[in-house]
Amino acid sequence: MKYDSRKDEIIQTSAILFKKKGFSAVTMRDIAKEMGIKAASLYNHINSKQEILSEIIISLAEQFTEQMKSIKMSDESSIDKLKQIVALHVNITSKNQFGMASLNNDWMHLEAQLPYYLKLRKNYENDFRNIIEKGIKDNELITQNPDVMVFSMLSTLRSLYIWLPKKEDLDIEKFTTELSLVLINGINK
Repeated sequence: MKYDSRKDEIIQTSAILFKKKGFSAVTMRDIAKEMGIKAASLYNHINSKQEILSEIIISLAEQFTEQMKSIKMSDESSIDKLKQIVALHVNITSKNQFGMASLNNDWMHLEAQLPYYLKLRKNYENDFRNIIEKGIKDNELITQNPDVMVFSMLSTLRSLYIWLPKKEDLDIEKFTTELSLVLINGINK
């Protein structure tokens, strides 16, 4: 795989190791060994394992935040906004399955960046909830508890990184459409 920079290679290699072993179990020496370099060489490009984790998680959280901002501000119906959110998750996850594992499993290990990450996450969830509440208000969605609806959809979307890699021949566009139908319309006949 070709990387933009040595730092990018370190981050991508680390994300793979974090998914396989968990953040706490991976050492800088493990990362260097996986890359075929000396551990000391890593420090020419990155300061710490914590910085790597922060790079992975914060960059993904900011991508979600920026895209949600665009979705939220659009003039689309709530249903169309929800479809765009599903597409957003499928798109980012299909391109960043290892990073998404860190985002979902290792965020609590963030130190200095934890408050910032939690703010991004809370705002994202609030925007999601607001779209659902507007859909209920506009009679596009059934009248149910918006928190349960957000939880249900986000639980599925956040776990895509587990499921997607097992589907090598998956047509992403078709999958996105089918997932939207199931998550938004349910499974009732």
